[in-house]
Amino acid sequence: MAKGHKQVSGSRGYWPRKRAKSIYSRFKSHVSSEEALPVVFAGYKAGMTQAVVIENKKGSATHGREVVKPVTVIECPALVVCGIRLYEQTTSGLRCAKQIWSQKISKDLKRKTRIPKKTEAKADSVEKEIKKYSDVRLLVHTKPRESGLGKKKPELFEIEIGSEDVREKWNYAKMKLGTEIKITDFIKEGEYVDVRAVTKGKGFQGPVKRFGIKIRPRKHEKKRRHTGVLGARNVARVLPGKIPMAGQMGFHTRTEYNKQVLKIGSEGIKPSGGWLGYGLVKGDYIVLQGSVPGPRKRLIMLRKGIRAKPPEPVTVKKIILDSQQGV
Repeated sequence: MAKGHKQVSGSRGYWPRKRAKSIYSRFKSHVSSEEALPVVFAGYKAGMTQAVVIENKKGSATHGREVVKPVTVIECPALVVCGIRLYEQTTSGLRCAKQIWSQKISKDLKRKTRIPKKTEAKADSVEKEIKKYSDVRLLVHTKPRESGLGKKKPELFEIEIGSEDVREKWNYAKMKLGTEIKITDFIKEGEYVDVRAVTKGKGFQGPVKRFGIKIRPRKHEKKRRHTGVLGARNVARVLPGKIPMAGQMGFHTRTEYNKQVLKIGSEGIKPSGGWLGYGLVKGDYIVLQGSVPGPRKRLIMLRKGIRAKPPEPVTVKKIILDSQQGV
């Protein structure tokens, strides 16, 4: 009879396992919609707690009853639209052909990037040649001063507009230039979002912690916390991605799909003593079911679910806000 054995520990599911290039990432794809509305948002992870909700999953043994579920609280200050980017199609893909800056630019943005001295609008010239552009995107930055982080330097990134008509995108972008986008403009309660963030960094770790391989027996020669063999004799080389070896663990960009929005609000989310390692949630926030990659204070990118289920009504009875300091 064949002898069962543990499955292979090395995997190419995530390869290469190296540090992310940036501490906050971006989505490379998004859903299209009939209306010209933003399909990407961002917020700061405050922490996790529990919520008492009514189970609405059909076929569940607890359907219609109160259940306790883990939730993640993300503080979502408004995003400031500081610019517009127009892209044109080339033989090597999309290329940013023109960038328009707002005349109202926050002083904090100078901590992040250089601001051009001449920021007068070029909307008139774009109106005449809008047909030659393939895409219009918003250039936005966060407002960390309005969060519980206590930092001043904002994050600067692009967000897509969910429409297939370029002129509709342009009209929406022109209307929003110099204004703010709130979390309520992006998503509603009961809908599903995808989250993308950089995970917690663990540094350089060995194969036991990194891949979960078995520790060698006590009588094993020389080492115990290492890979038993690096490969077959006749291959004459180490196959990349197939052998669990020591290296960087954590601080990788990861995406998780279909996190249901349980609640959107601006008040009543302050636990006794504040959020551990974060502080107080001062403004708008969003409560997602389940966990989210990354530590506290990290920027979490949100996207309308690309594999989303139909929105479901959610009844949140209570969000547990006991002290997280063990008091």
